[in-house]
Amino acid sequence: MSILEELHALRAEGLGAISAASELTALDAVRVAYLGKKGSLTGVLRGLAGLSADERPAVGKASNEVRDALEAAIEKRRAALSATALASRLIAEAVDVTLPGRRRAPGHQHLIERVTREIVEIFAGIGYRVAEGPECELDYYNFTALNTPQDHPARNASDTFYVEDLSGDVAAVAGESDVMLRTQTSPVQVRVMEKTTPPIYILSPGKVYRRDVADPSHLPQFTQIEGLVVDEGITFGDLKGTLEHFAHEMFGPSRKVRLRPHFFPFTEPSAEVDVSCHVCDGAGCRMCKQSGWLEVLGCGMVDPNVFGYVGIDPELYSGFAFGMGAERIAALKYGVPDLRHFVESDMRFLRQF
Repeated sequence: MSILEELHALRAEGLGAISAASELTALDAVRVAYLGKKGSLTGVLRGLAGLSADERPAVGKASNEVRDALEAAIEKRRAALSATALASRLIAEAVDVTLPGRRRAPGHQHLIERVTREIVEIFAGIGYRVAEGPECELDYYNFTALNTPQDHPARNASDTFYVEDLSGDVAAVAGESDVMLRTQTSPVQVRVMEKTTPPIYILSPGKVYRRDVADPSHLPQFTQIEGLVVDEGITFGDLKGTLEHFAHEMFGPSRKVRLRPHFFPFTEPSAEVDVSCHVCDGAGCRMCKQSGWLEVLGCGMVDPNVFGYVGIDPELYSGFAFGMGAERIAALKYGVPDLRHFVESDMRFLRQF
């Protein structure tokens, strides 16, 4: 078969393959097979070297005609396939405007935000106001002004997140920095007492940070809510009555409340508050570890040394303070066994509330 015959056969074969291509990817494969560097037309043209000078013009002309014909057919077929693909896509993505709309699931407050607001509302109902302060706090407000000794374990870098100190250097260990992420919202109380003349009735909710490994009962970041009262004639009885009111409002009027002696650097005397277990009603179960009680918060009378840092006369005024974690309150109220559920964004858990 001569080269001219091969070219005519190649043209007919190529046009047939182009017409048979049903997708753009298949058409591109045909183009490469016939017109690519290793394509069929290129292979035929390699035989031009063996032709005489008289034959080459005719063969060259014929090869150009074959190439032009194949390229024109490919472009025409590409346009047709593109139009077909677009039409199919428009049909597939068509929106029937007569169909009813799809209802979107309404969002709602996170359980911790809801519990925090509920706690704030309880205390707002008996005259407390909300006070706020910086989350990045000075050592003085977070520890010193709260009567925390220099050798207290909470000051160690193993317990507290220290950040850049006042000179701009990054602190490696405790004692090298004056700045930290607050470990409690008690610094807000100090700042308020510095600027406010008693009587003081405040609640300070906010995020706090500690070097804890997340486990069922601890989180490195959580929401703490602390309260402070400073006024004339405040007694431990006022503290007990206030916290009993809170416990009954939050957990129900049938829950019993008890206070156990404890120690905090900034209160004296200090106590921890328990409520009777809602599962066993105080009889003892796995939830309360057979004790019948669930720990809720810590509290105590403000240590006179703290008043000394803020210029309040301890002979004239007395006060009490208390603090609780919103995550722990939520866990106790709703029977959540693991605090990590509150931060894992598992919608199966969150939708329950």
